[in-house]
Amino acid sequence: MAEIRKVGVLGAGLMGHGIAQVAATAGHDVVLRDVDEQTVAKGVGRIEKQLARAVEKGRSSQEDADAIRARIQPTTDYSDLADCDLVIEAITENLAGKLEMWREVDAIVKDSAILATNTSSLAVIDQAAATGRPERFVGLHFFNPAQVMKLVEVVRCVTTGDDAYADAVAWAEGLGKLAVQTKDKAGFIVNRLLVPYMLDAMRAYEEGVGTIAEIDDAMKAGAGHPMGPLTLADFVGLDTLGSICDVMYAEFAERRFAQPPTLRKMLSAGWFGKKSGMGFYDYFADAPVPNPGL
Repeated sequence: MAEIRKVGVLGAGLMGHGIAQVAATAGHDVVLRDVDEQTVAKGVGRIEKQLARAVEKGRSSQEDADAIRARIQPTTDYSDLADCDLVIEAITENLAGKLEMWREVDAIVKDSAILATNTSSLAVIDQAAATGRPERFVGLHFFNPAQVMKLVEVVRCVTTGDDAYADAVAWAEGLGKLAVQTKDKAGFIVNRLLVPYMLDAMRAYEEGVGTIAEIDDAMKAGAGHPMGPLTLADFVGLDTLGSICDVMYAEFAERRFAQPPTLRKMLSAGWFGKKSGMGFYDYFADAPVPNPGL
């Protein structure tokens, strides 16, 4: 079993900065790469804010927080990934963009490195096949926020070799995560079950079954969920959810995976959920309130 010491993370956004922080907290040296210095700095700023909060709440010492930050190297240069043992992409959920990125990264990173995608819905094999090492390509699907959520789906595609897969599982477990092994099927385990649930909540709202707050409150109190399905959709990101819908509908051609009219209209309006400040709830107030525009 190969030892993974240095980790590259492609994308310093919502998922990427969290994965970088988790890896650095576990003791790995991390190279965090994005397209420009402003985007990388924003991701590092989020990490520093999380670390400062942990110190403030007594969950971490200042010394440990400083050590974690010191292990993270921000960059805009792919060449800084050359000696990484594992490289994880967490860029926009767009296959063409991912393939273009992998062709460049594959030529730079050492041959023994494992390449991994954090995709939530795209077929892992489509990315693996674009590299010269499909046998060393896996899916490592973290959940948002990566610093908190326990699960990592470790996805094996048809070309993934036994050694690379075992190393990826062991690495995820070494982060203190629950590494659930799954196959390269659209949506994997969680989104295959969770996405139709959120979409059905939207359809229930469209059909007048309940208000936004009533649907969320009912599922929290009646099913024991920590948050309702419409709040959850906002936290996932409605743009991300829309992309997952498109992939899963193309794969299965079933209505339960199709975007409901309300979701399509919200995406056209630029309402992406909590990240944009407006989704099923308005997050610009002191406390979220149901979006009056719906």
